[in-house]
Amino acid sequence: MAKEPKTRPSKPSERKSSKKEAAPQLDQGSEESKFRPRLRDMYEQQVVPALMKEFGYKNVMQVPKLERVVLNVGMGEAIQNVKLLEGAVAELGMITGQKPVITRAKKAIAGFKLRQGLPIGAKVTLRSRRMYEFFDRLVTLALPRIRDFRGVSPKAFDGRGNYTLGLKEQLIFPEIKYDEVASIHGMDITVVTTARTNDEGKALLKHLGMPFRA
Repeated sequence: MAKEPKTRPSKPSERKSSKKEAAPQLDQGSEESKFRPRLRDMYEQQVVPALMKEFGYKNVMQVPKLERVVLNVGMGEAIQNVKLLEGAVAELGMITGQKPVITRAKKAIAGFKLRQGLPIGAKVTLRSRRMYEFFDRLVTLALPRIRDFRGVSPKAFDGRGNYTLGLKEQLIFPEIKYDEVASIHGMDITVVTTARTNDEGKALLKHLGMPFRA
């Protein structure tokens, strides 16, 4: 009886690479991935020419653009009630269309009964298509729903063209239903750009629809 040939065991590096290749990309092949955000077309067709004229850029690659949008929710109350954090995570997922990451305490604080590694919030980082979609909904739908809204502060830049906006409640987003909210909480939204200065970052966001106060 002929012996079956021995199969050569795969090396760890080969197994790792095959596993990496098999991992599907975000929304690959789905109808959602074929959708082109309105704001991205607006950026390429209107914002880029406007910024090149305003700042005298000689190359399109010099024009600042959105890099990522980070939403961060801090839930100190989660120390006493974990369900509040679970609700915040679910809401953040509905708002962004992406699964949030749980943030944990980096160090223990005895006065607040906080232990290192305890879950205290949630965070989502948006890029590419979802970044443009969220930013579009933020400036056209969510912010105008704030009571007595007169625009956002133009002074919340970090010196490198990145902007952080603090919201007092999640109810301004149309995806959130008031009757299903476990608790009202705020969040920080950081818009990271490739701008080198605050003036360039502000001009970029203003052209994209960010309603700055006069």
